[in-house]
Amino acid sequence: MNMGDMIRREVFDWLKEAEEELKTSEQLHGLGRYAHSCFHAQQAAEKALKAAILYVKRTVHRSHDLLELYEEVKNTLKFSRALEEGLPELSAYYTRSRYPNAGLRRPSTEIGKPQAERSLNVARGVIKVVAKYITSKV
Repeated sequence: MNMGDMIRREVFDWLKEAEEELKTSEQLHGLGRYAHSCFHAQQAAEKALKAAILYVKRTVHRSHDLLELYEEVKNTLKFSRALEEGLPELSAYYTRSRYPNAGLRRPSTEIGKPQAERSLNVARGVIKVVAKYITSKV
């Protein structure tokens, strides 16, 4: 297997894992577990962006900051303004949704349905744009 095939396979692995995180987020949302839904939505977007970075730059960026990751492929991927504007809130859920006093005293009770729905919408949008870009180039 040549290097290009290995990279392509790894890109699709990252993208498939992003889709799995999205499913988990949707399931948790349906259970009313909104803070956890937000975390998995963040993970979905992060993994999709890492798939895009790997595809474009042939390396994985080691950040969890969605804005930093997006900067790596901003000139390649075309996010809507609404999607770009949703990245900061979603990015913050990497820590805010999991740890007491990391912005919220009790995330499990202070993050609600509206935040989870916004998070899901952003994660879906990121995955959709990344998947469309990657599959259009294969």
